[in-house]
Amino acid sequence: MIESHAPAPPGCPPPRSAAGGPTGPARLPVRPGTGRFLVLAGVFVCAACGLVYELELVALASYLMGDSVTQASVVLSVMVFAMGIGSLAAKRLRPLAAAGFGAVEAALALVGGCSAMALYAVFAWTGDWGGMWANGPRCLLVAFSLATGLLIGAEVPLLMELIQRIRRQDAGGAVADLSAADYVGALVGGLAFPFLLLPFLGQLTGALLTGAVNAVVGGALVLGLFRRDLTRRARWLLLVGNVLVLAVLASAAVLVDDFERAARQAVYGDDVRVALRTEVQEVVLTGGTRGRPLDLFLDGRLRVSGRDELRYHEALVHPAMSGPHGRVLILGGGDGMAAREVLHHPGVDRVDVVELDAEVIRLARTDPALSALNRHAFGDPRVHVTTEDAFGWLRGATPATYDVVVSDLPDPGMTASTKLYSQEFYGLARRVLAPGGRLVVHAGPVAAGPRVYWTVEATLRAAGFRTAPYGTGGRRTGFAAGPDRTPADRSRAPRDWGFVLAARTDPRLRIDPDGPRPRVLTQASLAAGERAARRTRIAGLPPSTLVHPRY
Repeated sequence: MIESHAPAPPGCPPPRSAAGGPTGPARLPVRPGTGRFLVLAGVFVCAACGLVYELELVALASYLMGDSVTQASVVLSVMVFAMGIGSLAAKRLRPLAAAGFGAVEAALALVGGCSAMALYAVFAWTGDWGGMWANGPRCLLVAFSLATGLLIGAEVPLLMELIQRIRRQDAGGAVADLSAADYVGALVGGLAFPFLLLPFLGQLTGALLTGAVNAVVGGALVLGLFRRDLTRRARWLLLVGNVLVLAVLASAAVLVDDFERAARQAVYGDDVRVALRTEVQEVVLTGGTRGRPLDLFLDGRLRVSGRDELRYHEALVHPAMSGPHGRVLILGGGDGMAAREVLHHPGVDRVDVVELDAEVIRLARTDPALSALNRHAFGDPRVHVTTEDAFGWLRGATPATYDVVVSDLPDPGMTASTKLYSQEFYGLARRVLAPGGRLVVHAGPVAAGPRVYWTVEATLRAAGFRTAPYGTGGRRTGFAAGPDRTPADRSRAPRDWGFVLAARTDPRLRIDPDGPRPRVLTQASLAAGERAARRTRIAGLPPSTLVHPRY
């Protein structure tokens, strides 16, 4: 029920509690209805900013550290827990609701706005220190999630106090009003992050701009609407604090390009030639000039290295090409290396490449070093490129079309790749194979990840294939190509690649005696790779499916 309160006599300050905060109705410079609207508008904006902070931490952590499910679970669970603690702690600030809310919003703007840069900086400049710094980014992720959650949780009790002091109403009605504004604001923030902030501003600038909006709205709401509830000293402190926060955020925004270049050099070295953010991922090319080997990184993970890519691509392609190979399908392989190896074989009539990222294809066609490494494979008229998700493309493909399917896809341990290593995916690949056709799969490192590798093999068998597992040594750089980005921890970088050759009948693992002679791969090394892989076998592993991924 709404209760009325008589205004304080002219010239008298509002009643104050023992803690120094007003206990009576707020003395507003606007009508109570307008004041309620402005508070709810502030709730809307602050909720949008809070959700952007959450999504930005999840996205950046997934990009830097891999395994998006784990990172999202850590961020959201820690943040929700901290929100509860923040709500309890804010009860002590209710007598000073206006000042407390202003201070909370200034702190939240600073913490949330700078979190992306701080996380990226720790990842870039502590990646090779080892020891206590080895988990620096993960520790900082938890710290920022905790701090952001505490501050977001503190907003609700303070806003409830402020809106009740404008016009007293029953608690259920006040909660409903605040919740409605909060949830609608969260919707707007949740949509603005992937569709506006991320594509147009990027993660760093987007977080800084969100912090600036948060500081302006929070400060304006308190200093404009509730300034009479603050002492002169409190008003000045809040004003100076918000100005300092905005100055820090603005300075960081001015320096963000220089910071990103410096951080990129700290991660990749000073030989970065191409760095761009596509709709799918970050693509970086280093080297390839003045005798330096070319490296291609996708989302910070080494995908192709000129030092030893030949070992990988020959082992991936040549065993599968032993047999009929007139029509070949390459899933992934946007760098063009797998197509290069396929085109070495006589009798190839058509090669279809299904690659998700059109920018990788463009670089493979136009970058002088990358196109030279793939021998201008995409310029061959037999090669046809489709820019599409491999899973969706296979669902619409014509059955029994291809003699060979080459699955040149990212590491199965990455969450975004798990559906491309599922039983359902291999069932679709089996459907497009012609009688006697073969499928070869990159299955991750054998020695460093035997459980993941043999789960891939078990999944292929569950899809109706007979399998021949094998591996090859390589990857002599200090960059990991698996689900974790470990830029300089050479002790953790995998030293081999694992593959599985699959067919409806028992596949024969050999190099085609009538085909071209590989430059690195030999029949002896292929047999040794098969024996080494079989020694790591883990029996009894269940297959991975769309609804129960096991990587």
